[in-house]
Amino acid sequence: MAISADDDTPAPAGEQHAHVIVIGAGLSGIAAAVKLRRGGITDFLVLEKADRVGGTWRENTYPGCAVDIPSPIYSFSFHPNPGWSRNFVGQPELLSYIEDTVEAFRLAPALRFGTELLEAAWSGDRRRWILDTSQGRFTAQHVIFASGLLHEPTTPSLPGLDGFPGETFHSARWNHDVDLTGKRVAVIGTGCSGIQIVPEIQPRVRQLYVFQRTAAWVMPRLDFRVPGPVRWLFRHVPVTQRLFRGVCDGFLKTLALVMRRARFARLLTPVGKGALRRQVPDPELRARLTPDFTIGCKRLLLSNTYLPAMSRPNVRLVPHALAGADGSELIAANGDRVEADVIVFASGFEMRHPPIASRIRGRDGRLLSETWKTKSPEAYRATTLPALPNAYLLLGPNIVMYNSLLALAEAQLDYIVDAIRTARARGIDALEIRPEPFRSFNDEVQRGLASTVYNTGGCSSVYLDEKGKNFVTWPWSTKRLRNDLARFDIENYATTPAER
Repeated sequence: MAISADDDTPAPAGEQHAHVIVIGAGLSGIAAAVKLRRGGITDFLVLEKADRVGGTWRENTYPGCAVDIPSPIYSFSFHPNPGWSRNFVGQPELLSYIEDTVEAFRLAPALRFGTELLEAAWSGDRRRWILDTSQGRFTAQHVIFASGLLHEPTTPSLPGLDGFPGETFHSARWNHDVDLTGKRVAVIGTGCSGIQIVPEIQPRVRQLYVFQRTAAWVMPRLDFRVPGPVRWLFRHVPVTQRLFRGVCDGFLKTLALVMRRARFARLLTPVGKGALRRQVPDPELRARLTPDFTIGCKRLLLSNTYLPAMSRPNVRLVPHALAGADGSELIAANGDRVEADVIVFASGFEMRHPPIASRIRGRDGRLLSETWKTKSPEAYRATTLPALPNAYLLLGPNIVMYNSLLALAEAQLDYIVDAIRTARARGIDALEIRPEPFRSFNDEVQRGLASTVYNTGGCSSVYLDEKGKNFVTWPWSTKRLRNDLARFDIENYATTPAER
């Protein structure tokens, strides 16, 4: 059954209506468009604030930017790419793949570029979402928020930074006009982007200072160039690529299983320490690069080049957070000072207060950001929330695990498409998760997380909010997630029948 334009009520002048509107044209937004169409839902639009698709792979263009999940897994299940050049491909190739998917599935007519969501508000009278955007007003019966986790860069507000005379920029807003050759460069942060940037820029800078608030576990990355004959085999004998994808998926599932208990995660410690011994010969530097928490408490970092780069003569580790600046001098938390010409903030993204939440106003008139500020981010099966009828979050609270975020979003989309089809088939105008199953599910999540390495590994991470509550990770297996999202459980939702 195809779902096309199903509302006979004409839209007021100046409004555009679609049965479903997707916010964001990154990987998860493009997946939503394909899944909707495959589910027979043809009346949809995808609103994107930028002038092209790509999401985080459009925004992040820093040197060394690459995926940290094997490429066969970091791919749409419905559009495998037999031509990946490497096991861990870089940003340009990923962006090209996303654009190729748009072309292959003929999604261009549904895309609305330069259309930034300003506020989404549920209208109880109209039983629709009212979306005010930079290009006017849109309305929709259902809205899928696909704005992504790595969306809003965070830059610390520190004393004296305004007076720094050199160039400063965030890794997600890389200034390609700045030539780093022969410069004194400070990289602030040693997370996923920081460890990719450091080995790329080290050979050409005069001096590189790496500010490390907390040492992180850096594990070997099984990266390799995929030979031409193998790519030919993947293209002409697709089962071989599916088998390779299955091997990669099995490895990640095993890793996720290990992380469910800190005592199992500790079994990986010799691997991490072995990499340090092989790649960092100086015992003093090695000690400063050795974490004091259990592997997996923070996200594992994968690199074969970061630790060797830290031993180069022009690299100095500053094992403290940046506390401020005094002119061109940067001041570490312990008072040490270094002079720099350029500051690169590899300081991550806003996850504790997702920016999209300040633009979603529910049935009760309250902003989602206000609810999450008092109660911490929560969602039912990472997807739906009370007071937000017909609204769905992709990669919402407590869904992250050691697997491809794209695979997780696809599992959510199966659930969402089933919800929209169910509403249409049963003549339902609005679906809203009931408070009881919502509360029961989130309480079970927190109980499940209590013994995981994320909560008990002895670190402070982005997984935990200001209250110490884990609002990011999934406590169980990938299989359970997919089972939970395999069928839309309408019995747990309050429904409003369509008016006759």
